Amino acid sequence: MKGRGRRWRHGLLLTAAALYSLFPIYFITVQSLKTAEEDVFGSPLYVADPTFENYTELFAGGEARVRGYVIVPRVPFLLWMLNSVTVFGAAIVVTLVASVLAAYALGRLQPPGWRGWRRVLFATYVIPHTILFIPLYQVIIALGLDDNHLALVLIYPTMAIPFCVWILSAFYRNLPREIEDSALVEGATPWTAFVRIMFPMSRNVLVAAGVFTLGTIGNDFMLASIFLVDPANQTVAAGLGVMDVSLEELLAVAGVNLAAIPVALACAVFARGYVRGLTAAMLEGA
Repeated sequence: MKGRGRRWRHGLLLTAAALYSLFPIYFITVQSLKTAEEDVFGSPLYVADPTFENYTELFAGGEARVRGYVIVPRVPFLLWMLNSVTVFGAAIVVTLVASVLAAYALGRLQPPGWRGWRRVLFATYVIPHTILFIPLYQVIIALGLDDNHLALVLIYPTMAIPFCVWILSAFYRNLPREIEDSALVEGATPWTAFVRIMFPMSRNVLVAAGVFTLGTIGNDFMLASIFLVDPANQTVAAGLGVMDVSLEELLAVAGVNLAAIPVALACAVFARGYVRGLTAAMLEGA
């Protein structure tokens, strides 16, 4: 009986936590399906007459539309989505390549002072990035990359590489040496052994690192709005952040809802690999 009561309590707590977590998504979805009139006079918790007008407006052509007595320019939402995919995809690739090489060097080759370097990496991860805005901006201006996607591709990996190297190096450090030695005995070079044996074995940890990177940079507004000024170059988060919310509130809400879908789908699809990767890294002594 005690065990059954404990399970019921745990179930209720998990249900309450799930409802608490899902409520913002429900609220945003309800708001995005409203007309301007229902947004003002209707209930904030449900929609009586749902419409997809706000979503279709995001992808509508033309240069402007009339909103009451005001002419409002259309937002290039599809272009923002393409920019986001380009920037995030390139940043994730750079993050994973740099993290794998650094983690293999620290965890497998173990150069002098490798334990200290791992501690330094973890310490840099907890430094707030807001204090780095001014020096980062100066560096980007000096490189001539202002208002360029490459600026974010270079900056975003710095937010995720420390954690990714931390978990990957723990995984590589504790893999049995015999696996790699057997390949070397068979005539494989160290690089071949890494690419064909070690790299595939770490796919779950790589998934965890990739999902973590996407979650870290996927909804960034501050950096994107600072380094991308031209609306044609902005990502979704930066573009929606500078919209005139007083005139386009429901349109912005619909855009936020759409922008969250790819990140949510990626986390859902790779959830099992994410958990397995983190568990493997933790069990290996991270």
